[in-house]
Amino acid sequence: MKAIKRIAITGPESTGKSDLARKLAEHYGTTWVREFARDYLEALERPYEEHDMLFIAKNQLLSEKKKMPQARKFLFCDTEPIVIKIWSEVKYERCHPWILEKIKQHPYDLYLLCDVDLPWEEDPLREHPDKRKYLFRLYYNELNNRNLPFYIVSGSGDQRLKNAIKAIENTF
Repeated sequence: MKAIKRIAITGPESTGKSDLARKLAEHYGTTWVREFARDYLEALERPYEEHDMLFIAKNQLLSEKKKMPQARKFLFCDTEPIVIKIWSEVKYERCHPWILEKIKQHPYDLYLLCDVDLPWEEDPLREHPDKRKYLFRLYYNELNNRNLPFYIVSGSGDQRLKNAIKAIENTF
């Protein structure tokens, strides 16, 4: 039996990560891991705090572990520890060492970096409509500096999905 390839859908806010993860899972007949932070923050009855970053990171990886037995060939992950690192550093100017260690210990087989070419969609959980290009550069530099395998996925609607599928097919 071949190992499941884990593919991280990453990038700034409002770049279609969740939609892309879901559509890729449908296309490949597999499952995907929802973004834990969204469900957690929607249920939180207070503003989030720095310590929540670690809780979110741990539970994102736990969600991934729980979904792995259901995966066929690929497991698409709507977010990953680099997202939490960048979010934490932008918000708090630091990141918990556990998260930094997990980035090293838990690399993905492929990262699909979502471009900021989609229109911004308002959402109470989103914070930086004016920093999308800046944040995109942070993601790009992080993936590049760590020598991680990644493709930039751009385009809207079906074209974005087709570009992501092409990146996956070119990799595997």
